[in-house]
Amino acid sequence: MNLPVNAQEALSSFEQAAGWEQRARLLMQWGERLAPLSEAEKSEANRVHGCESQVWLVAEQQDGQWRFKGASDARIIRGLLALLLIRVEGLSSSELQQLDLPGWFNQLGLGRQLSPSRSNGLNAVLQRMAQLAAGT
Repeated sequence: MNLPVNAQEALSSFEQAAGWEQRARLLMQWGERLAPLSEAEKSEANRVHGCESQVWLVAEQQDGQWRFKGASDARIIRGLLALLLIRVEGLSSSELQQLDLPGWFNQLGLGRQLSPSRSNGLNAVLQRMAQLAAGT
């Protein structure tokens, strides 16, 4: 499967990271790249349930491709969210539903760092994306 440009960039930077310290720093940097959400976008309707941290997700579809914006109050989650968003950038609804999320984070070398609650939270985000893409 072809990766979006930003996802390819992330993958190569994470592959070059020497260990968890460097990956954690990269994670924070990717999190800082997230475009901020407006206060209006941080509404209850956009909040993702199933995450221990506060996470918001906003979706719009352009020409059959999905664009997502997200935010979180937790730095690690913000970084993971950023990496998830660049991975799904421009996917169609069916591609979104077939995404192997654990596989993507394993490729980045982050799979082992995902605690069950973080993993559940990211799956909740992915499920929410799929729901939005399915129009539910």
